[in-house]
Amino acid sequence: MRRQQKPRARNRRLSSFRQRRQQHLLDVKVRSRKAVAHRNRRVLVVFSKVALVLALISGIYVGARFAAKRFFLDNPDYKLSTIDVQTDGTLQREQILSVADLREGQNIFRVNLAHVHDRLQELPQVDEVEVLRKLPGEIDVHIVERKPIAWISSEKQIADPFASDAAFLIDARGVLMKEKKLLSEYLGLPLIVGCTGESLEAGKTVESPETKAALELLRLSSRSFMQTRFQIREIDLSKGYCLVVTDKNHSKATFGFDNLDTQLQRLEQFLIYSDDAHREIATVNLLVQRNIPVTWAKSPVEVINETIDPGETPRVMKAIPVAATPKPKPATTTSITTRSHPKTPLKPAAPPAPKSSPSPSPAKRSFFQPFKKN
Repeated sequence: MRRQQKPRARNRRLSSFRQRRQQHLLDVKVRSRKAVAHRNRRVLVVFSKVALVLALISGIYVGARFAAKRFFLDNPDYKLSTIDVQTDGTLQREQILSVADLREGQNIFRVNLAHVHDRLQELPQVDEVEVLRKLPGEIDVHIVERKPIAWISSEKQIADPFASDAAFLIDARGVLMKEKKLLSEYLGLPLIVGCTGESLEAGKTVESPETKAALELLRLSSRSFMQTRFQIREIDLSKGYCLVVTDKNHSKATFGFDNLDTQLQRLEQFLIYSDDAHREIATVNLLVQRNIPVTWAKSPVEVINETIDPGETPRVMKAIPVAATPKPKPATTTSITTRSHPKTPLKPAAPPAPKSSPSPSPAKRSFFQPFKKN
């Protein structure tokens, strides 16, 4: 009889899928708990380090502030006692201290130098400012003021820029100024009139092309020859397309806005020619490059001859001599010796003789006397 063979035992897992899944979940939970605990420890360590650093920084800040207040801000040794103000213009010391909000007696470390610098720089007449702190109690303020080179006005004619509210001082950069204290040297500055292209206000920088051309012309004309021979007294901008310049001799030159240096060279040649010819230029138009129109001023002799009528004979005025008044003789003192004489009666003075009337002329005598017959 044949033995029945048993079936082979197959490899079977001891745990089912559900068991294995549950075991895996337990393992994940254990690992996640360990990771969370490890992460919490790391966060706690980092937080403690940050808190320690912040506490250290805050402690240093509080300590430094307390020390600064104790040894510097509240220290009477650092009280501001001297304010040295130096300027090369017309700004007054009281005006500078008022604008900068500086006063003696305050702590020198409580003064904000940057704030003082900015406030002084806002003044229209200030060009450069330097503020220095010198311990223990001194602050130096050095100001370089703008140098005006001309007067400027929107009016076409102005008699006295000193008394006009529409006239402003202007520097080489085009910054307008209104000085409270006017110096006598400002009276000789040239005058720019007819600036109607923009509004004029103190502290503002002009931007119109005609005004910039006028400032450039003033800068170029400051050369040695032109400064002595062609001294600008007035620049008229009212035409809008050119500059009509009047010099000290009342000569008028018309300039364009471009190539001012070339136009000044042409004018220089004309001035040299006029000096050699002993004549004075009346008008010259430098806008034209060729065949420049020039008119000559009349000589003093011609002007005098025109004022005198050639048909009238000149009258000779004779001086009337004046008799000299006799000088009074100085009084002389003489000594007189008197002797005693017998008193004699004084004779009365004779009456004055009557004035004899003038004898009538023969004609009158014959007229008044009666006619006698022989």
